[in-house]
Amino acid sequence: MYLWDLALRKGHLGYIKYILKSSLMKLPIFSWAFHIFEFIPVERKWEIDEAIIQNKLSKYKNPRDPIWLAVFPEGTDYTEKKCIKSQEYASEHGLPKLEHVLLPKTKGFICCLQELRSSLDAVYDVTIAYKHRLPDFLDNVYGVDPSEVHIHIRTVQLSDIPTSEDEITEWMIERFRQKDQLLSDFFMKGHFPNEGTEGDLSTRKCLAKVFAIVGLTGICLYLTLFSSVWFKIYVVASCAYLSFVTHYNVLPPQLVGSPESDVKAKKGV
Repeated sequence: MYLWDLALRKGHLGYIKYILKSSLMKLPIFSWAFHIFEFIPVERKWEIDEAIIQNKLSKYKNPRDPIWLAVFPEGTDYTEKKCIKSQEYASEHGLPKLEHVLLPKTKGFICCLQELRSSLDAVYDVTIAYKHRLPDFLDNVYGVDPSEVHIHIRTVQLSDIPTSEDEITEWMIERFRQKDQLLSDFFMKGHFPNEGTEGDLSTRKCLAKVFAIVGLTGICLYLTLFSSVWFKIYVVASCAYLSFVTHYNVLPPQLVGSPESDVKAKKGV
């Protein structure tokens, strides 16, 4: 959610795509949006996911189709139990024991990097910290926590990233060691180094968008419930079509061309 907020502030909201676990593609309605936005669902089994990722990424190499590809190398959400398991693995394999992040799984990132290296501008190393505790979903829904969200971004040039798989693995583990130290310092000091402050989003514009969405949703619901039978047929047919294309992974035809401003947008992982 906070990456979407970051993309909104940077004018790239329509370009961000996520690699996410395939079970999320079974959510009603949300899965339709994930499919239309061309998110990449994975099973978290490399023998299955490698071909899926390569096939999807082959469509992202057009410089006229700028993207931010969001990759979560840890592969799952952080919990104390998972952290202990990650530390045990690190001890057994001579890797750094991390306190605030999990050891990264590098195969997916390496695949993305190799497939897109010729068309990427940079890799953005994003670290997010919350005050005063890690929020859960309902905290965000009700606006209870977090009181502040801090996002630290390091831009990594492709020339600074190794090319061999073993070296990339070592490089990424070192990045996560630095990320863990960055979070340790944050929890001690309450801020990231050389931190700036983003301006607030326009309340007027946000409210206008909310009212527009609520209004359009209300109109559609009214027409669905109280309009002619033909509109009901249209709604049912639309839902059936979206369910079909999501289930069978059929993508809509890609639009030809893009605005001049889109051509200049950067691509990053």
